[in-house]
Amino acid sequence: MFIKITKSGKYKYAQLVKSYRKDGETKHKVMLNLGRLDYIENNPSFQNLGRRLLEISKAEKAVNIDNISEAEIMNYGYMIYKRLFEKFGLSEILDNVEKRLKIKYSLKDAVFLMMIYHLLSPRSKLSGYKHQGDFVKLPEVELQYLYRALDVLNEYKEEFEERIFVRNRHLFNMQVDVVFYDVTTFSFESVKRDSLREFGYSKDGKFKEVQVVMGLLIDCEGRPIGYELFPGNTFEGETLVKALEKLEKRFGIRKVVIVADRGINNKINLKRIVEKGYKYIVAKRIKRMEKGITEEMFKQSGYQEIMDGEESIRYKIIDYVNEIRIKGEGVYGIKEKLIITYSEKRAEKDRADRERLIEKARKLLEEPSRIKANYKRGGRKYIKELNRVEWSLDEKAIERDSRYDGYYGIETNEEDISPRKILEAYHGLWKIEESFRIMKSNMEVRPIYHWTESRIKGHFVVSFFAFLMLRTLEYKLKRAGIKSSPDKIREAINSMNFAKIKIEGRDYLVKTKSKDLANKIIRALRIKPMKNVVSYDELKI
Repeated sequence: MFIKITKSGKYKYAQLVKSYRKDGETKHKVMLNLGRLDYIENNPSFQNLGRRLLEISKAEKAVNIDNISEAEIMNYGYMIYKRLFEKFGLSEILDNVEKRLKIKYSLKDAVFLMMIYHLLSPRSKLSGYKHQGDFVKLPEVELQYLYRALDVLNEYKEEFEERIFVRNRHLFNMQVDVVFYDVTTFSFESVKRDSLREFGYSKDGKFKEVQVVMGLLIDCEGRPIGYELFPGNTFEGETLVKALEKLEKRFGIRKVVIVADRGINNKINLKRIVEKGYKYIVAKRIKRMEKGITEEMFKQSGYQEIMDGEESIRYKIIDYVNEIRIKGEGVYGIKEKLIITYSEKRAEKDRADRERLIEKARKLLEEPSRIKANYKRGGRKYIKELNRVEWSLDEKAIERDSRYDGYYGIETNEEDISPRKILEAYHGLWKIEESFRIMKSNMEVRPIYHWTESRIKGHFVVSFFAFLMLRTLEYKLKRAGIKSSPDKIREAINSMNFAKIKIEGRDYLVKTKSKDLANKIIRALRIKPMKNVVSYDELKI
């Protein structure tokens, strides 16, 4: 007996049929009409009946378990980022460039492969090429095309940024009224210098390696807007001009508040921000302020108190004219509000930091030969030179610095914003500091192994895409009430795997148990869950 599918009208029917011979011909006798095929499909009753028939007929002997192959683990979780990749229109953008340049390989497949390794398993391009099989049904890309794709990404970087920015703004309601800006460095495992790679002040203490400097713009949710690369010996305060041009000319942003740390706060930069019609909120070096401001800061009268979480913070607002002297132009005045804050928590941190430097100073005094080598850095700050061969602890410098424990200064030319909002905006700088940490640790953007300027820059475009995908996923999870870190997100997506096995010459995929967060991500992005068991040929990503 066998199951026969017949068609009548527009429907198909299943019948249990018995074969027999009569007058030398094979004929069929219908033993049981099972019903319309569309009613049978995914019907639990029929499935239970089938399982019971298999049990009764001892069907387990039909498959020899000794002939099942070893399982191969393959990740399907990358489809999370594939969904975001499509939503941002990156496939379409890259396809258009591919057609324009008449490229003979799939540019989007090459870019996506490099991007997905940054996000899920950071490794070199060569290693990524060798491990493409780790991802189920991910299109294979030849190694040479990965490298060629970097050259294309470098060439079209500004177009990609602009189109992504527009897409981000409309698709995810990106708010760009407050923009955070900061600078960091990325090192190479090399001492070879060129027009981009140079020795300079390293944010990571890697002074024996060449580096590049990156200036990064992010929105209030921590999502990247754009970035610029500079030679490794560029002073961070000199990078802001390009960032401002990017905001005004390329993105057409007219009203924005630039929030930045002290490295950006020099008088020329503030003048340029004002000339562009923007506002700023930047940290102020209070130890360098004129005597009248310092005296006002230490007066206890005039302070108000607000709660920052569970901590009490006192603040005072001082109206201030920031005078900028430009050679050949005279004096340029900017009306500002100087916000002085004091917190006991910060005072404790300042005291602890100073004690560490004093301890370093004492150790240097025990080995005077090392003092010159540490000039102006670390513990050398609290060492006073008595003569060419003698030094002592600078007690006056220690006492002078201790007066400032707990105090912090923020200056702004924004008049229509409350002190609380200004403090909140400045405290938001942790998002950009976290952004650099994620790029360096989670995504392992450095060390960089490329040696041509074009491919170095292309490497950062891939990193930008990857970082944008991660931040967007974090944002969507946050909107869904799901709190998670980049580490947890990677762990969850990497737990979304199939065990691929071969049974009687046919490949099957058995879904393994994934993290709870993985299921939450699937629901948040409204992606249909994978079946527990599916044949390899039938799987669609």
